[in-house]
Amino acid sequence: MTSPDRAAEAGTTDPTGSSRRSKITPEREQEFYEAVLDQLRECGYDAVTMEGVAASTRCSKSTLYRQWKTKPQFVAAALRANRCVRFAGIDTGTLAGDLREAARAAGEWSTRDSMLVQALSHAVLQDEDLRSALREALVEPETRALDEVIERGVARGEIAADHPATRFITAQLMGVVRARPVLEGKQADEEYLSDFVEACVLPALGLTGAT
Repeated sequence: MTSPDRAAEAGTTDPTGSSRRSKITPEREQEFYEAVLDQLRECGYDAVTMEGVAASTRCSKSTLYRQWKTKPQFVAAALRANRCVRFAGIDTGTLAGDLREAARAAGEWSTRDSMLVQALSHAVLQDEDLRSALREALVEPETRALDEVIERGVARGEIAADHPATRFITAQLMGVVRARPVLEGKQADEEYLSDFVEACVLPALGLTGAT
C-alpha cells in the first residue's frame, strides 16, 4: 500500500489537465535536499540528475520536476535549505581566541563543504540562481560571522579599526579551505588551519603570542 506521503508526491491534475504542484512534507523535502547534496559531493554537478535523485529517494522523477522545474533550481533550493553558519556563536573573549576557534570550526566542516564548492565551481559560473544560492548558503553567512569577530576585536581595542590586514582575514581562511585540496591534494583540516592562523593570520594582525 502506498503511504500518504508517497501518494501526495504523485500530484494531482486539475479539470483542464494541467498538473498541479504536489504536496510534500517538510521531512520528505529535506530528504530530497540531502540526497542531491550527497550526490553533488560524491559525483560532481554534471553527474547529478533528477533521475538519480528520484531513484535514491524512491520517488517518481515527475515529483521532482513538479517541485523544482530544473536541476539548477533544485540544487539552489537544497543549498538554501541546508544553510548552517559554522562561525556563528564564536566568542571566546579575545580576537586571537576567536580566530583559533574559527580555524577549528572550519577544519571540522572543510571536507564536506569544500567538496561541495568544488563540485559547483564550474556550474555557478553559468547559472546566476545557483551562484546566488551558493553565496547565500556557504559564503555570506560565514563572511558576516567573521566580520563580527573582527568588529569585536576592534571594539575591545585589540586591533585598530583601520588595520590593513582585517579586510583579508575572511578571504584567507576560506581561501585556504578551498585551495589546499587543489594545491596539495589534501583537505584543510583542523591542524592545518590552526597552524595557518598561528603562522599567518595572527602575525598579520600583530597578535603573535596573544591568548
